[in-house]
Amino acid sequence: MAKYTKEDIKRMAQEQNVRFIRLQFTDMLGIIKNVEIPIGQLDKALNNQMMFDGSSIEGFVRIEESDMYLYPDYDTWIVFPWTTEKGKVARLICDIYNTDGTPFAGDPRGNLKRMLRRMEELGFTSFNLGPEPEFYLFKLDENGEPTMELNDKGGYFDLAPTDLGENCRRDIVLELEEMGFDIEASHHECGPGQHEIDFKYADAVKACDDIQTFKLVVKTIARKHGLHATFMPKPIFGIAGSGMHCNVSLFKGNQNAFYDENGPLQLSETAYQFIAGIMKHAEAFTAICNPTVNSYKRLVPGYEAPCYVAWSAKNRSPLIRIPTARGMSTRVEVRSPDPSANPYLAMAVILAAGLDGIINKLKAPKPVDRNIYVMGKLERLEHGIIDLPSNLGVALEKLKQDEVILDALGEHIAEHFIEAKEIEWDMFRTTVTTWEREHYMSTY
Repeated sequence: MAKYTKEDIKRMAQEQNVRFIRLQFTDMLGIIKNVEIPIGQLDKALNNQMMFDGSSIEGFVRIEESDMYLYPDYDTWIVFPWTTEKGKVARLICDIYNTDGTPFAGDPRGNLKRMLRRMEELGFTSFNLGPEPEFYLFKLDENGEPTMELNDKGGYFDLAPTDLGENCRRDIVLELEEMGFDIEASHHECGPGQHEIDFKYADAVKACDDIQTFKLVVKTIARKHGLHATFMPKPIFGIAGSGMHCNVSLFKGNQNAFYDENGPLQLSETAYQFIAGIMKHAEAFTAICNPTVNSYKRLVPGYEAPCYVAWSAKNRSPLIRIPTARGMSTRVEVRSPDPSANPYLAMAVILAAGLDGIINKLKAPKPVDRNIYVMGKLERLEHGIIDLPSNLGVALEKLKQDEVILDALGEHIAEHFIEAKEIEWDMFRTTVTTWEREHYMSTY
């Protein structure tokens, strides 16, 4: 059932003195975009009559086919609490439609809904996601530009005064709660200046909406504290990168399809098939879940990030971990995604991989309960453990070879994503870096 109607939104806008509304959507690369309208245009927006130029958005359309419509999702209505009492700003997250009234194939949110419909055809009713996004806080300079100076020297679960970001993190939590988030925990992560805030799981579309809202709130509140928040996967060499572990589960009605009280590890056959599907397609979906050149600086041994395709219910070095909770909380934790990923695309490909395992009744290999980081390459091969792609170029080649993952993106997104990322990889590959000059200029 829908939470809000048009009348509800108009009433709330009036009661809370909303003066502007951001019609928000996400481009192919996961960047939040919006068209801001004054309150006088609210009726037009709620009637799906607001247009914008799609040719200006990465991965959307060419200039000769630029007109597109914004269809707001009423249930995403939120008033930003940090805006002024003289006139609040609200937002509605929108799906993108063509001028003929059909969903736009290049809309990441709409594409995820397409995959969820495919899931429902298999008898499942919901795909839930509990994300764990991490971020770093850096100090701003006198011009308001980010520096490379971290705001603290804390580590895992440290408190103030070591954790100088505690007040900022607390304000972020308060703002999120005022916006309706159910915050489960917040703490300092292992890197200096690194933080994590966990919020309650939700169905995949809402959870992805929440990730995008979360990023916006974190960056906004950090700036109020004189800090710059970044979701860059690996901002500094030699310390931990930022991940976005994805805890996922499938439901049939009110029953968790991954739970079987009498199954091995109390996991159902469906759960094992889903795990097998994730492992089969992990190399290909890495390009989506780790979409930047910088992402692969995080996926290296020694910093708790997964580098190898394996699963375990006990240790944290493999790609997949099964948290100890059972019953309704039974879930599969996919540990490779990072917060630079477009969450809608990441969930589409992870879901597609898992469903392929279920459809084809794939068998999951035995769990690997040892620390894979200390295993040599030959030993890993003996256990059937393969490496995740080592760079964006390799990941893109794996993506281009996997029909299941390409189909999960759809032809439009797959084509534009690969094109954009091959340009990014080629620019990085041919750039001469400071490291190279320092190491080779005098030697040769």
